[in-house]
Amino acid sequence: MSAMESTMQAPKHQLTMSLLMTPDMANFAGNVHGGSILKLLDQVAYACASRYAGRYVVTLSVDQVMFLEPIHVGEIVTFLASVNHTGRTSMEVGIKVVAEDIRSQLRRHVNSCFLTMVAVDDDGHPSVVPPWQPRTVEEIRRNDAARLRRELRQELAARFAATRRPSAS
Repeated sequence: MSAMESTMQAPKHQLTMSLLMTPDMANFAGNVHGGSILKLLDQVAYACASRYAGRYVVTLSVDQVMFLEPIHVGEIVTFLASVNHTGRTSMEVGIKVVAEDIRSQLRRHVNSCFLTMVAVDDDGHPSVVPPWQPRTVEEIRRNDAARLRRELRQELAARFAATRRPSAS
């Protein structure tokens, strides 16, 4: 591997993407529209998960999208994505969003969320993904939190399903 290739090798489970926020992304208040950010979050999660799995992926769920502060036109926004946990065919991708004012160089944490992505084969059926093995203390913390979010999603789904069942009376 050449020196250039080795410096360009990011961890397979992580992805960073930065974009300039432009006027076409603005809402009527002059801030970047939440829908524009949601679309970018989905694209970043897709890129991170598909690179990790070596397959196409589809979005299963989006959890805990927190718009902490407005994003302004003219700021550079960086999406920091990481596979936090893998199941048999699914992966949780956590994304932290940081906005930077170009002139002041002030950086702000403006958004965080978690997307569950499912790997699919050429026929669109779920496909097995490589198991993720966290190595650092931070990766272990993220993996544990992802497992808890998965359990909570499953519990919530079971509770909602119970409300749709006809009563026995």
